[in-house]
Amino acid sequence: MKQLITLLNVCLAFSSFAQNSVGDFKPYETTIPGSTVKFTMTPIPAGSFDMGSSDKDPLHKPDEGPQKQVTVDAFWMGVHEVTYDEFLLFFNDQATSVNSDVDAVTRPTPQYIDLSWGMGKAGGFPVNSMSQMAAATYCRWLYKKTGVFYRLPTEAEWEYASRAGKTTAYYFGDDSASLGDYGWFAGNSGLKYHKVGEKKPNAWGLYDMLGNVAEWTLDQYDENYFTTIGDNPKNPLVPAEKRYPRSVRGGGYLENAGALRCASRDKSIASWNRRDPQIPKSKWWLTDGMQVGFRLVRPLVQPSADEIEAFYKNYTGR
Repeated sequence: MKQLITLLNVCLAFSSFAQNSVGDFKPYETTIPGSTVKFTMTPIPAGSFDMGSSDKDPLHKPDEGPQKQVTVDAFWMGVHEVTYDEFLLFFNDQATSVNSDVDAVTRPTPQYIDLSWGMGKAGGFPVNSMSQMAAATYCRWLYKKTGVFYRLPTEAEWEYASRAGKTTAYYFGDDSASLGDYGWFAGNSGLKYHKVGEKKPNAWGLYDMLGNVAEWTLDQYDENYFTTIGDNPKNPLVPAEKRYPRSVRGGGYLENAGALRCASRDKSIASWNRRDPQIPKSKWWLTDGMQVGFRLVRPLVQPSADEIEAFYKNYTGR
């Protein structure tokens, strides 16, 4: 356990020396090699914030506190949720060179039904219905394609980026009446997800942090998270060691306004795969987790190749 935490901290932490040594900490766009598909990453500055919700918040839940100041180092985050256009490059990658590192990345098994449920794929729709392992394996594939280390955000990174310096329930204020301007949820989605980037972004230029599809994080879900991470935590993480429950953030298109607050926490459950007829049930796909997707994070300074491979092995089993 101690070795695992040390390894994960290496892939999370970025010293002030390292930060100062990187001169191009700015937004950038990448075209995935072998395709015309692009994605954009934006810098999230280092800082401290009050994570969780106050017990004075009328929508406060026990797993959102006690509210605690948390410090995170700088990183890049995807401006949008990962789309089908991006993910299907991975799913359909049939490279044949036996000497290619990319070939060693196991692909998801075929879906036995269309898990987009007809809501849309090509043209900017968020990918959905995948497990945390599938999301992490996509990150590993993208690393092999680009040479750049990508991963899922921690819970702390996710909430910090979502708030974008705000202390209110939502990143636009406390009144949920404005939520429809910023996110897709049960009140305006028509019970389906929508193309990324159609709503207003937060102050750091991140779209759909609240609603559309909920987003996987790196953490094992812990109802006592704020006690587990201790006092004055920096880059906190509850390492994932078992399949259920894993932490999910942001709420989705099927959920009410309260579930889209910046502090709101959700967790994966076995029933997200209850209609999967396979024995054993798929490790890749969620037949009843159609509201779940993910977003990329890139550390400011890339870990070593050995550290990266050990990190991915922990989250993908490969």
